[in-house]
Amino acid sequence: MRIPALFTLSLSLSPALAAVSGFDISHYQGTVNFAGAYSSGARFVIIKATEGNTYKDPKFSDNYVGATKAGFIRGAYHFARPDGASGSAQAQYFAANGGGWSKDGITLPGMLDIEYGPTSTCYGLSATAMVNWITDFVNEYHAITTRYPLIYTTNDWWTTCTGNSKKFSSNSPLVLARYGSSVGTIPGGWPYQTIWQFADSYAYGGDSDTFNGDLAGLKKLATG
Repeated sequence: MRIPALFTLSLSLSPALAAVSGFDISHYQGTVNFAGAYSSGARFVIIKATEGNTYKDPKFSDNYVGATKAGFIRGAYHFARPDGASGSAQAQYFAANGGGWSKDGITLPGMLDIEYGPTSTCYGLSATAMVNWITDFVNEYHAITTRYPLIYTTNDWWTTCTGNSKKFSSNSPLVLARYGSSVGTIPGGWPYQTIWQFADSYAYGGDSDTFNGDLAGLKKLATG
């Protein structure tokens, strides 16, 4: 993720009385100390797989294997490029290149990382067009995997670029990025965040995340 990333299932969990440490990574982090992260108490990691409909993260396979060997519940994420191919085309590309899901108890549903872009904040799309693009991605990913993807974003981006759409709050768990001591304002009608990215650094590599629930809840998210 680049910022200075159940739903019925998620809603069945009460806002956190417990939390599980985790992190997210891409090739930008270089070498990741998976064993050290696991020993420190982290139990999940989300790994960049794809971007747009042509780019594959060159470290994805190594990172995914490393996370699996270390014992993590792990999943993949896709960096959205709404200024390129359609949402459905990008969902297909993601699912075909590491972003799929299997009911093995250790695979999180894929995550759509949709945020500030390299070309412009909202990629030149109106709020309506952006919501339509996300809808296409979400629906196609669900059709392929039977799971709704997690959605990673910030309150500012979501409010600015989707008009604070509440369309996805019933199905796609929210991964909220906000660097600070609290999650702050939660956008889009989501009652709370499922995962909070609270810092853009982590001692063992990547960004720092926390799951809003206990380990049983995390495993339930992976199981479907």
